[in-house]
Amino acid sequence: MSLPLPFTHREITVDGVRIHCALGGDGPPVLLLHGYPQTHVIWHHVAPALAADHTVVLTDLRGYGDSAKPAPGPDDAEYSKRAMARDQLLVMRELGFDRFAVAGHDRGGRVGHRLALDAPETVSALAVLDIVPTRHTFAHADKDFGLGYFHWFFLAAGNGIPERLIGNDPEFWITARMNSRHGGGTAFDPAAIAEYVRCFSDPAAIAASCSDYRAAAAIDLTHDDADATAGRKIAAPLLALWGEHSFVGRTYDVLDVWRSYADDVRGQALPADHYLPEEQPALVTAALREFFSGRG
Repeated sequence: MSLPLPFTHREITVDGVRIHCALGGDGPPVLLLHGYPQTHVIWHHVAPALAADHTVVLTDLRGYGDSAKPAPGPDDAEYSKRAMARDQLLVMRELGFDRFAVAGHDRGGRVGHRLALDAPETVSALAVLDIVPTRHTFAHADKDFGLGYFHWFFLAAGNGIPERLIGNDPEFWITARMNSRHGGGTAFDPAAIAEYVRCFSDPAAIAASCSDYRAAAAIDLTHDDADATAGRKIAAPLLALWGEHSFVGRTYDVLDVWRSYADDVRGQALPADHYLPEEQPALVTAALREFFSGRG
């Protein structure tokens, strides 16, 4: 599946890591980041509409899609959100954008969170879709979290266990995960699902994504704790969108949680489960366009 025109695809190498991206539209720049187990294609409904009045950049995070997949090291630093956020910062600089808005779904929201903390002068506005901060989730983990987000612990397991099990049938893993977290609205596009399966069938992608989750439970928390100790919060305006049927929507007071991590927070629930850009693309587009207006 390819994005509709006027998007063009490029490969940009930053700090030795090749990042696949797509670029289209005209106007203030907006960076769109995807989550697990997907690629930039999750934005295939939203991006063309947003490109009517924004320059839209979509990327595959390192380890995902058609971007490079560095071999994970012993501490998973290659997949820390700090490393992944730096990729995005350097890609945008390479494209000529020194200041831009960011919207991230799922893992992409966590990368956007880190980018807004590490490069506050760069991020003009941040939208996070169906997440609360990683540090908060681990600090408040309980039985419901363990059951609802079991994949956080499964993917972070060592000794090659998740890699072997997922690699045996990646199509089943992806379709089972996605179908179990779809709450209405627009159905998944079969071509998008096929693209996710294609990319995730690469053993290197499976290994990288597991390292992503291992980093979240280790080095990312170290970075997050350091920010909390120093009193660092997101300075950019923050929009939180979440699914009213999602685990996030059922479990957390989303705006209250984010107000402990950012100075300027607003947001709302949408009639969806987890995959907001695919389940409710028109509502997501409208919310992003209103939020980003005048903040490019």
